[in-house]
Amino acid sequence: MLQEFRDFIAKGNVMDMAVGIIIGAAFTAIVTSLVEDLVNPLLGIFIGGIDFSAISFGLGDAQFMVGNFINAVIKFVIVAWVVFLLVKMVNRVKDAAVKKGEPVPAAPAGPTQEELLMEIRDALRARA
Repeated sequence: MLQEFRDFIAKGNVMDMAVGIIIGAAFTAIVTSLVEDLVNPLLGIFIGGIDFSAISFGLGDAQFMVGNFINAVIKFVIVAWVVFLLVKMVNRVKDAAVKKGEPVPAAPAGPTQEELLMEIRDALRARA
């Protein structure tokens, strides 16, 4: 079981995912600073100095922090825009590689129906 776990961790996809998560966490800190320290003050200038994080309303004992939600939406839009640009860039690089005449690797061909039937036949013969 330990060997299976090591094999799973050693796969490229798992390592790529781990790197992506780590970079994503670091990117979140950058986006948070961008929104709170640059975007919100800039928007505040245009809409009369409103600090979004201070916008809230109460209902009974509950306090609803609407400003925090607005900040989260701004952060999401920024992250979505950056991801869009990254995907667009990667697609452009792939398209350029295809246009240069580099062959696109074909999917490996699986066994034909006849080969599968022969394998089944041989397995049945071996049982008998």
